Amino acid sequence: MDFRLELVQVPVSDVDRALDFYVNRAGFALDHDHDVGGGVRFVQLTPPGSPASIAIGEGLSGMRPGSVEGLQLVVTDIEAARDELAGRGVAVSEIADFPWGRFVFFSDPDGNGWAVQQIV
Repeated sequence: MDFRLELVQVPVSDVDRALDFYVNRAGFALDHDHDVGGGVRFVQLTPPGSPASIAIGEGLSGMRPGSVEGLQLVVTDIEAARDELAGRGVAVSEIADFPWGRFVFFSDPDGNGWAVQQIV
């Protein structure tokens, strides 16, 4: 039996602002954007090449916007990933080298924290 993690909720305060950030700056693909009624809007986004997605929206969760930390993307070339994010207007950190990988960090407009890792 496989138990695959394929969707993580990311709480945001302004869905349209977050949608613009994730699609136009972070380069995620927009998979779904549905107003299902009753104050619920479900937006699913997938990072390039990833089997897992994130969900943002309204009425999905009681989590405080900006409260998620430790979301991690893995790349094969940290310099190229940093250049791409910075070129799209993402405020991304300088490259940090650790024994377990090379990293850059960024946050969405609400402060949800992302790490991008190149495994060494």
